[in-house]
Amino acid sequence: MEESALAQQYDRLYGIFNEKQWRIYVALEASRFGSGGSSKVARLARVSRTTIRKGIRELESGHTYQPGDRIRAVGGGRKKVVDMDKTLLSDLDKTLFPKGDPMTRLLYTSKSVANIKKALVAVGHVIADTAIRRLLLSLHYSLKPNKKNIEGKSHPDRDVQFTHINAQCKLFEENNNPILSIDCKKKEQIGNFRNNGKEWVKRGQPGRERENETQVNAYDFRSLAQGLAIPYGIYDRLEKQGFINVGLDHDTAAFAVESLRRWWKECGSKLYLKASGILITADGGGSNGVRNRLWKRELQRFVNEINIPITLCHFPPATSKWNVIEHQLFSFISINWRAKPLTSLAVILELISHTTTKSGLTVTAMADTNHYQTGIRVTDAETKQLNIQRDDFHGEWNYTISPQ
Repeated sequence: MEESALAQQYDRLYGIFNEKQWRIYVALEASRFGSGGSSKVARLARVSRTTIRKGIRELESGHTYQPGDRIRAVGGGRKKVVDMDKTLLSDLDKTLFPKGDPMTRLLYTSKSVANIKKALVAVGHVIADTAIRRLLLSLHYSLKPNKKNIEGKSHPDRDVQFTHINAQCKLFEENNNPILSIDCKKKEQIGNFRNNGKEWVKRGQPGRERENETQVNAYDFRSLAQGLAIPYGIYDRLEKQGFINVGLDHDTAAFAVESLRRWWKECGSKLYLKASGILITADGGGSNGVRNRLWKRELQRFVNEINIPITLCHFPPATSKWNVIEHQLFSFISINWRAKPLTSLAVILELISHTTTKSGLTVTAMADTNHYQTGIRVTDAETKQLNIQRDDFHGEWNYTISPQ
């Protein structure tokens, strides 16, 4: 039998035998191979030669395993480190300066295992890193990451604005008019860079696992990138369809409106032949922000083109994570391209276009190679000419732009 097949056999049997049966089995295998058998079995079975020698002694003395026998002698096994070192726990507690909630048993410390070990060694203790980890777990300590949960100061009309948005969505749905959630996804560097996440791969032959690994650049320097992809997303809440306009220049208000224009030409005009209005829900900042004059001017031009009024409802400050597009579109795109380097614009478009869900999500992706000028200023005179009707309730958040 080849060594690779033999190693796989040992791996399977290791999970079946108990400790004593395993010792006796590897001892029998070493005896079967004759001279050099112990070294060969130790290497292939990944077992200590001391274990093999102990199994050989048990075979020679006739102390083989019988059902019902103890695997270890009474009192056998390594003693706990806290039993051998009586002052360890007290010194560990002094070292940790533990923090936590006094109403729960969960504690945490800002010190690393290496620093804890250094402090304990300084006062005369001998302990391994693994023993420190086991001690911390037994004392109800836990690894504690940061959690994004603080939204900032809530606006007093936050809940009322959500109620207003829901009412508007219901009204537009009853009239079978499109309801769009829009936002710009995180910009991505184009190139052979590491993309967060892991994916399942089939294991190769033993010792050749690295052949299945995708090799990427060691550094994520911008100078190594072919460019920057700017995915602007539009999510149709009624049809459960996504549209991504992938730009390569700047995330400006003109780019945001061009994304809407492309969605209308590719999808909207075909799905909503009798549309009498369009509802858009968006964050309050960025290229589609509340105070962005260019956003409103470009929207006015788009409204004039399609001759359909557009109603805007912006989310209150510090509530961007409630934007529907984040959970119904962007999250699934991130899942679909996890662990895959975004090596080119074509790869990005393909990965976005192949994003689907069990609930029926489909996504259309387009490349936008246009140049978008930054720093454009819209004058007061231009702003006054816009055909904007502001809502009585927070007109800066809720307004309708009608054709001129």
